[in-house]
Amino acid sequence: MTGDEQTVLIENEGGVRKITLNRPNVLNALNEAILAALTKALREAEQDKAVRCLVITGAGRAFSSGQDLADVRDRYERNEPIEFGSYLRTHYNPAISKIRTMGKPVVASVNGVAAGAGCSLALVCDMRIAAESASFIQAFINIGLVPDAGSTFMLPRLIGVARAMEMACTGRAIQSLEALQIGLVNQVVPDDRLAAQTMQLANKLANLPTYAIGLTKRAINAAWSADLKTQLEYEATLQSMACQTRDHREGVAAFIEKRPPQFKGE
Repeated sequence: MTGDEQTVLIENEGGVRKITLNRPNVLNALNEAILAALTKALREAEQDKAVRCLVITGAGRAFSSGQDLADVRDRYERNEPIEFGSYLRTHYNPAISKIRTMGKPVVASVNGVAAGAGCSLALVCDMRIAAESASFIQAFINIGLVPDAGSTFMLPRLIGVARAMEMACTGRAIQSLEALQIGLVNQVVPDDRLAAQTMQLANKLANLPTYAIGLTKRAINAAWSADLKTQLEYEATLQSMACQTRDHREGVAAFIEKRPPQFKGE
């Protein structure tokens, strides 16, 4: 185990790297230290060729309760208010952007409440597997703020505009089974099976042609703002890249030879 053990824990298992938010006493509330450690961990994982899939989860009974409001209150009491626009650009946006642009699959293992920016962090991951006790709350409205850290981008794309507006404007908690029903998560599992089921999914992804997964991620990201003609051309460009890989050749050979493929992510 490496990393800043005060805020983030890092574990490797085969081609999977697990990043655990580690402030359990405050439900993994997000402050400058934990966000800096998370961003650093994401950058290191992106650069490490041995890492084929990332898992993000929380220590204790929460995924993340969002921005540390005790820190905000303390600053207000010291007459040092946070200018949230600058705060987001400096501390949140680098981590959120890194997850969305990283050429590797990122899975959120949601072990409890994911509220505010903690909910945003789960949403921006490529897939979400949730414990039965998990819940998702767009809590920003409860303190007179606007959803941030990517929530206004991801929510309507995941669950549609009407449901996104309901979550964002009412702050209603979405329990895990409803989250599954509306497409907010990919799987819901018993609490005591979350770690094992997450690793099963992560290991499956890590053993797939992860370079092609990264290209697929780029294509889907681009499709959100492209017209059909532009997207067709982009697909052709990415396919030209994919067909040059060892994994493509291995996949074709394995299919013809009727054997399991051995992908390397290259």
